[in-house]
Amino acid sequence: MTTQDVANRFNELAQTGQWQQIQDELFADNAVSIEPEHSQGMKTVQGIEAIREKGKQFGEMVEEMHGGFSNEPQVAGNHFAVAMGMDVTMKGQGRMKMDEIAVYEVKDGKIVKEQFFY
Repeated sequence: MTTQDVANRFNELAQTGQWQQIQDELFADNAVSIEPEHSQGMKTVQGIEAIREKGKQFGEMVEEMHGGFSNEPQVAGNHFAVAMGMDVTMKGQGRMKMDEIAVYEVKDGKIVKEQFFY
C-alpha cells in the first residue's frame, strides 16, 4: 500500500472508532509511538505490543468518553497528519477536551512511527 492508501484506510477505520483494527492492520510490528515530554504516562514505546499497552493504560484513566473526532489525513511523501480530539472525563481530573495532531510515518505499506503533538 502507498502512504495515501494507508492514510485512506486509517481514516475509514478512525471514523468508526476502530483503533484496535488500525493497529492490527496498519502498524508494523516494530513501530514506534512518541508522546510529548509533558504528557502523562508512557512517553516513547517501541513495538506493537508496547503500543497496545500504552493504549490500554490510557483507557484505564478514562472514566467516560463523551465524543471525539478524527479529521481527514493530509499526506506528504511518506507521512500523513491527522487532527483528532476527544471530549472525555478522566478519572480524578474531570471532563476535558483534548485536541492533538498525530503524524504517522509509512514504510513498506505499514505505519512505522506515530508522534503526537498537543
